[in-house]
Amino acid sequence: MERLFTAYLQKTISVRDTFVKRETKENFYHGILLGILGCKEGWYVSSNKEEGNGYSDIQIEIEDEKIGIVIEVKYAHEEDKDGVCRKALEQIERLGYAKRLYEDGMKTVLKYGIACYRKECRVMAAMP
Repeated sequence: MERLFTAYLQKTISVRDTFVKRETKENFYHGILLGILGCKEGWYVSSNKEEGNGYSDIQIEIEDEKIGIVIEVKYAHEEDKDGVCRKALEQIERLGYAKRLYEDGMKTVLKYGIACYRKECRVMAAMP
């Protein structure tokens, strides 16, 4: 996933695409992911829904397979992308973003933290 998303970013965007206020940079990458993931047949994709004690960035339900996915996107601001991914995964746990997916009958819930910086990304999955 990381390799494909980084290749996509390098092929399609300009570093000028993220010339926005520092606190809104992650919205750009969030939107790209929504566009990519929303095209998958049989996936119910939601964005910024109230979940647990906050608002999860992206949630996906694959009803036929009983798989749920929680994605938290962060902009790295030149920081260590691994550390930013860990912060995203900690946020998913701390705020209970996966709770509704289990309540909806998902048997497997995958959790991903994604850190983006310019044309690069790092993807880290939580160990089940």
